[in-house]
Amino acid sequence: MLDIKFLRENPDVVKENIKKKFQDDKIPLVDEVIALDEEKRQVQGRADELRQNRNKVSKEIGNLMAQGKKDEAMALKEKVTSQAAELDELSKRQDELTEKVTKIMMLIPNIIDPSVPIGKDDSFNVEVERFGDAVVPDYEVPYHTDIMESFGGIDIDAAGKTSGNGFYYLLGDIARLHSAILSYARDFMIDKGFTYCIPPFMIHGNVVEGVMSQSDMDGMMYKIEGEDLYLIGTSEHSMIGRFIDYRFTEDELPQTLTSYSPCFRKEKGAHGIEERGVYRIHQFEKQEMIVICKPEESKEWYEKMWRYSVELFRSMDIPVRQLECCSGDLADLKVKSCDIEAWSPRQKKYFEVCSCSNLGDAQARRLKMRVKGEDGNTYLPHTLNNTVVAPPRMLIAFLENNLQADGTVNIPEVIRPYMGGKEKLIPKK
Repeated sequence: MLDIKFLRENPDVVKENIKKKFQDDKIPLVDEVIALDEEKRQVQGRADELRQNRNKVSKEIGNLMAQGKKDEAMALKEKVTSQAAELDELSKRQDELTEKVTKIMMLIPNIIDPSVPIGKDDSFNVEVERFGDAVVPDYEVPYHTDIMESFGGIDIDAAGKTSGNGFYYLLGDIARLHSAILSYARDFMIDKGFTYCIPPFMIHGNVVEGVMSQSDMDGMMYKIEGEDLYLIGTSEHSMIGRFIDYRFTEDELPQTLTSYSPCFRKEKGAHGIEERGVYRIHQFEKQEMIVICKPEESKEWYEKMWRYSVELFRSMDIPVRQLECCSGDLADLKVKSCDIEAWSPRQKKYFEVCSCSNLGDAQARRLKMRVKGEDGNTYLPHTLNNTVVAPPRMLIAFLENNLQADGTVNIPEVIRPYMGGKEKLIPKK
């Protein structure tokens, strides 16, 4: 969410930014919120004037009563009473205007970084760099669920009966590999100096509104019926929400956190051939990284975070590339974002496995997070997040890139301690 003062002073900049995000239907909101804000400030000014006058008159009444001038004091009381009704109406109007301004401000997208490529959708995302050789082997790479089934490692049919589409059972070595990768990712981030966390898996509605846009919320979140609770779609939601109404001292920053959680997503609009596997699902587990830092440090952290993802995937012999997200592919709160995509030998293309985002001060403003500087003044911190690993997408990349011609799957050295020392998986059928 933008600072209303910035919008008021730079309406053309905000409108141009909306155009760059191809959301022209939101342009009228800028003038609308400016008008509402102006009315709100006028109402607030009149209300403050009445409050000051009430305090002044109250002192005069006290003085008159002390002097025995009861009639004059009662006349002033009547004046205060008449103004109290006006003040009550002004207070109600101020609350109404505040709510309207906030609602509109939450719809206006954040100002994107100048380096973000301009484009309408993800087809305009820009490849920046590749890491590792994207190899297509001279033998067939089966569909990922077929690989898993060769190890007796997945049961989608049974999950369909218990839970419906978008769920699965993982079994045996595949389930163990799933947990091994998460454990390795956890320790990888701890070794980078991040603090390991396990957060709540449900959060209140005001926290949801603080960490994501309304459109993302509607398309992702599952609400607990009859309660003010939502299942998290990623641990970023509860990890950032942990600091709602929090005032940091500068020596508390940066906060560098890595969190494990199950994730629950509606996946509205999910489509494509990968749906029949475990590419798009309603429930999965993930290791996340979160940073809260001083504004001047957020660009540096953004670079570090996506490079951690590259390092992690390359340590498991998985080729990846960095893809810069274009303006139209950025969620409204994001200043800048990139995807790390893993190579799929079967599809002969890359697919998303990590998403690294710098949200500037948008989440901090919504959640009322503050930093108290050494000079005593307060400012907003910046928040960033990035996927460490998100099985089972990670499993798809892992299995396809480590699959051998005989159907076995090599286990990279970094994963072996978490797999009881196994060097390869051997098919059961």
